[in-house]
Amino acid sequence: MARARARLATETRRLLGALGYDEVETPILVPAPGMEPHLTPFEAPWRPEGGGAARPCWLITSPEYAMKRLLADGFERVFQLSRVFRNGELSVTHNPEFTMLEFYRAGTDYRGIMSDLERLIEAAARALHAGGEASAERAGRRIDLTAPFERLTVQEAFLRHAGVDLAACRGDGDRLRAAARAAGHDAAPDGEPFEDAYFRLMLAEVEPRLGAARPTFLTDWPASMAALARIKPGDPRWAERFELYAGGLELANGFTELTDATEQRARLLEEQAQRRRLGRPVLPLDEPFLAALPRMPDAGGVAVGFDRLLMLLTGAGSIGEVLLFPAARFLEP
Repeated sequence: MARARARLATETRRLLGALGYDEVETPILVPAPGMEPHLTPFEAPWRPEGGGAARPCWLITSPEYAMKRLLADGFERVFQLSRVFRNGELSVTHNPEFTMLEFYRAGTDYRGIMSDLERLIEAAARALHAGGEASAERAGRRIDLTAPFERLTVQEAFLRHAGVDLAACRGDGDRLRAAARAAGHDAAPDGEPFEDAYFRLMLAEVEPRLGAARPTFLTDWPASMAALARIKPGDPRWAERFELYAGGLELANGFTELTDATEQRARLLEEQAQRRRLGRPVLPLDEPFLAALPRMPDAGGVAVGFDRLLMLLTGAGSIGEVLLFPAARFLEP
């Protein structure tokens, strides 16, 4: 498995290098981590050696902010294999410390990033398999990894797999609960926000059915669920966000990047408010990132769970199987 990881890293660098991406390194210890309401970063305060007040710092949940600053400063295509950290996450697909592949490309949107990603996955599959075939097996089923992959909007996926017209719910939790009950599903508790009701239905009815025969890009998410993505021109209900699934396994999350600094600040402030409502620590805004956005070109980007991709390509059933030192060995009783 360690050799398979090395081959995957080598093929990632080869393919992205051939596409014109430069490999970069950005800090792991930062004064402003990601703001996602449901993520908990590890605190790691910096204490001056000679004494004095500690400065709040955190380990990154993603290198996204720093990589976008590089685009703003003139890099055109960048990628990195970064160690990232998320506290409390431990399951068959989660480890509190893991590897994230992120790449960003100026002058394109989420469609260009999806194209680059599917080329990378097909090439990686061929490099890891002795016969050079572009396929994988998950839960006893063969998955064709030949590009192009399926593209399915969130609206289409909810209609197909859950029988729910998401657009008709208009971002209202009560409407979504009623639609879920009418379709025969176990709906969210009354009063639960739209986003929570959405993910309850998504995880139970939609996600397990995605990417069964070949990977599926789930595109065009509700605008309220894409704080870092551009809203679709002409249709403000949806944002240019995608996630990639294969055999029900989520592999990647990408966007057409939001470059409007005023709108981005407002969205991050709303995420601060969500964290406050959830009883989570309210984290500082990344002011250098916000200051860089007016210089940032139109761009797309994606975060890929490198360990999960290795799981898919090797047929592993858990993230612990692809790590030499899984956290479960020392964290679980």
